[in-house]
Amino acid sequence: MTEKLDSLFGRGDKNDAYVSVFTGQSYLNMLVQAPDGHFSLGNVTFEPGCRNNWHAHTDGYQILLVTDGQGLYQEEGKPARLIKAGDVVVTEQNVKHWHGATANSWMAHIAITAGPSEFFEAVSDEAFAQANQEAKAN
Repeated sequence: MTEKLDSLFGRGDKNDAYVSVFTGQSYLNMLVQAPDGHFSLGNVTFEPGCRNNWHAHTDGYQILLVTDGQGLYQEEGKPARLIKAGDVVVTEQNVKHWHGATANSWMAHIAITAGPSEFFEAVSDEAFAQANQEAKAN
């Protein structure tokens, strides 16, 4: 396993506010939150194996700027892909997806989110294991 990350933007506190939509431990350092709640920018750090539930951004989008470690990103109906420091991921409105650390690495990203998010079911352990295999193969 990769050692703990001490991210450029600070790991933040345990992400207790969103614990119900994550599998595993994540940390959140909220950098900017618009007063109307429509826009946020936060540093999210994932321990190995941590991932968020399937979700979509229902009236906006999300941009992920991967700053540390290695992770996974998957859109519904598509294979998972490996994401690593320096990668940028853009998720369009209403695209169901999930993201998180690989099974053996921490991962941190800046999440730039516009609009509300709707969370769905958790990514099962079986689907997560398959995503790790797909990402290794590509």
